[in-house]
Amino acid sequence: MEFLLGLIVLGLAVFGLSLGVIINDKSLTGSCGGNSDGSCSTCQGNASKCENTQTKNN
Repeated sequence: MEFLLGLIVLGLAVFGLSLGVIINDKSLTGSCGGNSDGSCSTCQGNASKCENTQTKNN
């Protein structure tokens, strides 16, 4: 009985997280925000944008 309850709770958590991703219509990213191909999601291929962003943050 406890196993079944735990499985239901886990299933509801996964369902809730996936529903949030679907509603927000955003792609999943890693914790550091990088793209899978190694490109920068902030500068979108334009290196000067990344340099400007880094100088603003410092």
